Amino acid sequence: MKKERRISIRLWVFMGIVLIAVNSCKKDNSTILSVGDSYQGGKVAYLLVNGNSGYDANVQHGLIASLADQSTGIMWWNGASSITGATATAYGTGNANTNTIVASQGAGNYAAKLCSDLVSGGYGDWYLPSKDELFILYTNRILIGKFESSSYWCSSEVSTGTAFLYSFSINLQGSGGKGFLGNVRAVRAF
Repeated sequence: MKKERRISIRLWVFMGIVLIAVNSCKKDNSTILSVGDSYQGGKVAYLLVNGNSGYDANVQHGLIASLADQSTGIMWWNGASSITGATATAYGTGNANTNTIVASQGAGNYAAKLCSDLVSGGYGDWYLPSKDELFILYTNRILIGKFESSSYWCSSEVSTGTAFLYSFSINLQGSGGKGFLGNVRAVRAF
């Protein structure tokens, strides 16, 4: 009887050790993120909610802003006067806009190219936010941090010579000439 009890106790101790080891090796998918949290190379700028395209009740997805501005004075274009076709404004369209701008404008030093070339925090999928994505950055600017009181470019084009930008100093969304020297903050989806 004592021998059986010793075996039983040893078995329970062994099982407890195995359970602790298994649980410590599991990837923690239970982390709850909040806007402003440091995550995947930047700060969480937005979390998808029910009704958003891509929302999953079991896995958080959203938008990450880079930790700092990529520029405090860069043109939207490379100087080539053309309509790029990057006219989408909705959340989730900034990456496609950025790719369209870069394909149209090519090489050079301009807002979309700066974001598309960025590798930061181990991630290389950064892009210039769309008009609605940039508004999210403005709305959550305090939690994200390190924004200037300046005008920021977005990837949403208005016409041959203008694109949307957002003045963070006076809370005004409008359009400006593509040659204006605006600020840039890259984002990425997760």
